[in-house]
Amino acid sequence: MLEKMKSFKKIDAHSHIGYFGGWSNVGITAEELIQQMDEYNVERTVICTYPMKESLEAADQYPERLTGAAWVNPAEKESADQVRDAVKNHDFKAIKLHPLMHSYLPNDECVFPIADLAGELDIPLMIHTGHPPYSLPWSVAQLADLYPDIKMVMIHMGHGNGMYVQSAIDMAKKYPNLYLETSGMPMHTKIREAYEQVGSDRIMWGLDAPFHHPTVEMQRTIVSGLTDQQLADVFYNNAKNLLKL
Repeated sequence: MLEKMKSFKKIDAHSHIGYFGGWSNVGITAEELIQQMDEYNVERTVICTYPMKESLEAADQYPERLTGAAWVNPAEKESADQVRDAVKNHDFKAIKLHPLMHSYLPNDECVFPIADLAGELDIPLMIHTGHPPYSLPWSVAQLADLYPDIKMVMIHMGHGNGMYVQSAIDMAKKYPNLYLETSGMPMHTKIREAYEQVGSDRIMWGLDAPFHHPTVEMQRTIVSGLTDQQLADVFYNNAKNLLKL
């Protein structure tokens, strides 16, 4: 099984570098992440940090391996300038939002200028989902409804709660600009369900390093029931196309 998991070329659509204290007490450096990528055949990883300093430096230092998603708090007035700088000067490919961490709803008015900017820059929004009260799939769907031309990725596709996972799939079926990312979502069957019912181009693999181990996230996808060609979409093709890598 391990050799089969390693055989697929991968793009990790969502991970982090740095140390995360408190309840999680985990960390990984850019160099350690790249070493891990080499071991498990991950060609490129989309990284995000808050504040962005570490991810800006890492993306500049390892441009062939690490690509940034600009993680900002839309309630802060400098957030738009931070996104512009990250995209224009550091080749970041997306905007990361974490409504739970910063206590706002995805469809809050403070998000609108950032959503407008995503449209202007032609990059997707990547939004943490799966935890009440701020990051539930239907709130992301309300933003998707307001901005039908902007592609939005529901990171963790509902995370650990089965009802939220199903809601993420249901919302993505309704709104064609919604995409799903798999990290931390425990139900292997939902990966195939999303691929078949949401769209073969709208679900992508992520690791969420350093919170999860590659073998755990890879095996869930491998055993989902998809064919090797379909697995190649989830592991590699869909993120490459969405993020223009």
